[in-house]
Amino acid sequence: MERNLIISELDQARLKRLLEEAIYGIAEPDDSFRVLQAELARATVVASRELPDDVISMRSRVLIVLDGKEKEFSLVYPAEANRTAGKLSILSPIGTAIIGYRAGDVINWPTPSGLKRIEIREVQYQPESAGDYEL
Repeated sequence: MERNLIISELDQARLKRLLEEAIYGIAEPDDSFRVLQAELARATVVASRELPDDVISMRSRVLIVLDGKEKEFSLVYPAEANRTAGKLSILSPIGTAIIGYRAGDVINWPTPSGLKRIEIREVQYQPESAGDYEL
């Protein structure tokens, strides 16, 4: 069953810019860019103020269950990624998988190490619901 992906207008604009930079040679395009592009193409886009507070957006802090283990991290842009600081890139397989998902959703997503089951336990912080529209 295909999920209903929801993203904010601001995230859409910024992620499209990231993809355009790859297309025009500023970044090196690879499969991660193509997967993200496909996800954005089917997303429902809403105004930032209308994004439900349980939807994962850029710079959200989330608690997921992956391979039976709880993991907590923030979803960030590639330049901000830092695994030891708990910052996961949107271009990582898990990052692309969870954008637009809601707390309570379960995803089966292909990764380089095989199909992963990802359960979204909680959106601990979402910029839009906190009124941080320009993060």
